[in-house]
Amino acid sequence: MIHQIVAVGPLQCNCHILADEASREAVIIDPGDDADEILRRVKGYSVRALLHTHCHFDHMTGTRKVAEATGAEILIHPADKAYYDSLAGQYRMFGMPRDVDDPLPVKRFLKDGDAIDVGKHTLQVIHTPGHTQGSCCFHTEGVLLSGDTLFHRGIGRTDLPGGNPEEELESIRKRLFTLDPETVVYPGHGSKTTIGQERAENPFF
Repeated sequence: MIHQIVAVGPLQCNCHILADEASREAVIIDPGDDADEILRRVKGYSVRALLHTHCHFDHMTGTRKVAEATGAEILIHPADKAYYDSLAGQYRMFGMPRDVDDPLPVKRFLKDGDAIDVGKHTLQVIHTPGHTQGSCCFHTEGVLLSGDTLFHRGIGRTDLPGGNPEEELESIRKRLFTLDPETVVYPGHGSKTTIGQERAENPFF
């Protein structure tokens, strides 16, 4: 599987492009901003879906433009729909006023255990509430895209609406730390790590 990472937007969200070379199918995870750069990188691919680890503004600002350009399906967890529907309000809440278009309607929602096919490859949806109630991670072939749930030696903040520190720790312990310790973890911001390293060295555990 082809895996591209581009840090986008003012908070440098890690946007991931996963593609199958044979079928030329792709998915985009967290199109947080810089839609033109994301679209440049997927030129020549058929983008099947835009997947969101959660719906904070820095993970979805580019969603509308990328979806309109590619025709890709927008997928979020239903517990984050209130965030999804208030993109401009989120910018105001964070003191970063910005003109943004309303997001396109979501026609299908993610749920725990869903399988998202990309050519011959499959991503599994793991619901990990805590950072937000709708936070999800995506697992495939020894790789975990953890969004803002698990970071290199850290975890996502839980002091925003919908955050819950006890749930986040439980999600990580029961849903992520049970994966193979060699699993490479790509967080929503910052550098990669592994499940084994975080089990052994993450100060929150």
